[in-house]
Amino acid sequence: MMTLAPGKNRLFVGLGSALLALIAGAANAAEDTQVTAERGATIFQENCASCHGSDLGGYLAPALNKERLKGRSPTSLRSTIMAGSFDTLMPPFYGKLSDEEIRSAVKYISSTDKLDPQWTIDDIRKSLKIHVADESTLPDKPGYAIDNLDDIIGVAARGRFGRGEGSKAVFINSATNTKVGEVPTKTAAHIIEFNPVNPRWAYVKTDTAEVYKVDLYSMKVVREVKTGLNGPALGVSRDGKYLMAGSFVPHNAVLLNADTLEPLKYFKLEGVDPDGKFVTSDSGMITGTPFADIFAIALENSGQVWVVDLNKPDYPVTAITDVGRHLHDAFLSHGGKNLMIASYDDSIVAAIDLEQRKIIKKLPAGCVPHVGGGSVVKVNGRTLGFGTNFGDCDHEVVSVWDLDKMEVVKQVPVLGGTESPAAHPNAPYVAVDIISKDRRARTIQLIDKSTLEVAKTLDVGGHAYFPEYNASGKLLFVSAGYTGDEVVAFDSTTLERVAAFTMESPAGIFSRARAKFMTRGLAPGNL
Repeated sequence: MMTLAPGKNRLFVGLGSALLALIAGAANAAEDTQVTAERGATIFQENCASCHGSDLGGYLAPALNKERLKGRSPTSLRSTIMAGSFDTLMPPFYGKLSDEEIRSAVKYISSTDKLDPQWTIDDIRKSLKIHVADESTLPDKPGYAIDNLDDIIGVAARGRFGRGEGSKAVFINSATNTKVGEVPTKTAAHIIEFNPVNPRWAYVKTDTAEVYKVDLYSMKVVREVKTGLNGPALGVSRDGKYLMAGSFVPHNAVLLNADTLEPLKYFKLEGVDPDGKFVTSDSGMITGTPFADIFAIALENSGQVWVVDLNKPDYPVTAITDVGRHLHDAFLSHGGKNLMIASYDDSIVAAIDLEQRKIIKKLPAGCVPHVGGGSVVKVNGRTLGFGTNFGDCDHEVVSVWDLDKMEVVKQVPVLGGTESPAAHPNAPYVAVDIISKDRRARTIQLIDKSTLEVAKTLDVGGHAYFPEYNASGKLLFVSAGYTGDEVVAFDSTTLERVAAFTMESPAGIFSRARAKFMTRGLAPGNL
């Protein structure tokens, strides 16, 4: 048997100990790496995903993943997170997150590929929460002074960090300019829809795809359900019986019972795009219509519009194909029979006949057309539709179309890119928000409905966006965010400042009267 000299034996023992220590260190390092990765993922999902996407693939804000961030230094990423991004919704996270947390988040997004998280119909069912089991216990009238619930203005307040106490839906009596209630949403509220049949019900959807059923009489959340991971799209059927919610992450839409919020059917959004490629798709706009018991849903990436029949077994889909590249938002005209939908990458707005379920015409719409909730007005016997444009091109315009003849009437030069037009039959102007990243973003431009020229420019004191007239048309409400953190009401004729309501990062503004008007700018019955 071979023996070792004492010195060599000590060397062997020392090497063995060192090897064990090295193995243990490697195991600890691997464990630490795993902990760091999990910590980074948690920090991202809790602080960043509502804007940048739960899949790291982008949503309201750009994608943050390994491929997109290639070449970006950790120092520059840390600096951006700490300081925020000027003139965007991203606030400074210095003080909210520790340096260690920021470093963990940076390491996670720099080393992680885009994800493919799922949220199934079983997940939706399990997420349903019932806060008021017996709705007969709710009051039979509003618990605040209001003559007509059409005077309600709902504001989607995002909250400074896209979540927390500042994230809520705020409701205002626009006849008296008093706040009548608010409901917390935990994460950034994005859209508010109203039941067209029963005025007591509102539905709030967040950027993280929760849907809240809200009793406007008591200002209580009655039920809530999580329909996906990210995505703003939400529609209500004309009879108030159904909701439909769409997601960016994952690529799905779900039909819900509007009373119970229980899922009825799950739709995987996919199809052949205009270039012949089979793709899955983000959910663009979803709208009900007074024309029929249907939903129309835009499949952003596949360039299709689906029409979902609510009166047929299993809610079948008719797909209208080759509508355009990168579809997003839309508005209705002609009794809700025609749908005008924006195609970002083709610089067109496609007119679709929902009765015949076919494309009528594709209209020029400037660059990166965005029609918001749309605006339609009657002027000298003509039905005029207004569409905004995100800009980033040689000339920035608001497109005006004759919706009877389906032709371009004019493209009105404005100060910059625009997002949401607002109109009312009793107001003289079509209001558009300027979204350019400089002082122009503080302004609303007012287009005279008769001359189709910019008549006035209004400085609202903060980043101005999402103008909305109240039910009477006497007041114009505007979100003044980023630095203003308030919603401001102006006299729609004199443009004098009338009232203001403080809240964190106010965004979309929604009049309860939308349930009657459907398209802003036309009186009920004249859609």
